[in-house]
Amino acid sequence: MSESYLIPASDLLVEEEIKHSRFISYIFHCQSEAKLKCVLTNLRAEYPGASHYCYAFVASAPSDSINIGSSDDGEPSGSAGRPMLAALQGSDIGEVGAVVIRYFGGTKLGVGGLVRAYSAGLKKGLPQLETKLKQIRYPGTLVCGYHQLKDVEHLFSRCDVVIADKVFTDNISIEFAIPKRFKDELNLELATMSQGQLKALFD
Repeated sequence: MSESYLIPASDLLVEEEIKHSRFISYIFHCQSEAKLKCVLTNLRAEYPGASHYCYAFVASAPSDSINIGSSDDGEPSGSAGRPMLAALQGSDIGEVGAVVIRYFGGTKLGVGGLVRAYSAGLKKGLPQLETKLKQIRYPGTLVCGYHQLKDVEHLFSRCDVVIADKVFTDNISIEFAIPKRFKDELNLELATMSQGQLKALFD
């Protein structure tokens, strides 16, 4: 699995008119189906009275085939959500969602026409989408003494570790996340600096 992937850094709106129907494509950062549903609710309020609100999302890495979904929202089966999902999956961008709002203009497009219309805005917008790199990190825990904390934090910064939580009791319990490529190096360095006393545990 790749250690990193691109995710949307901002939202993008593409509007087109195809045979008198208005298609508004909204592309955004989407980490879950719950986020998709929240955005969908907001768009229904912002663009009331549309005939369809079709969507697709890839809520994890671009290659993930589990955290994905799509909806035709009443359009003929396979004519909207699936081609939208195919456009997202072909973009090599992860954690991405799209909603296409259609205001019907009176001319039927047929299934083939709908497939092209619902994917057109995404194919136009995705190459323009501002993205950033997401580093995949793995959760871990470490318990250290107060006298060791400064050295541990220095090592963490060298290994691109993100600290999630610290609990101060007799010792210090640290929850963190680390890129895979640094996992072995971290424990090697911890063992060296603590004469074998410290070891990080990974889920």
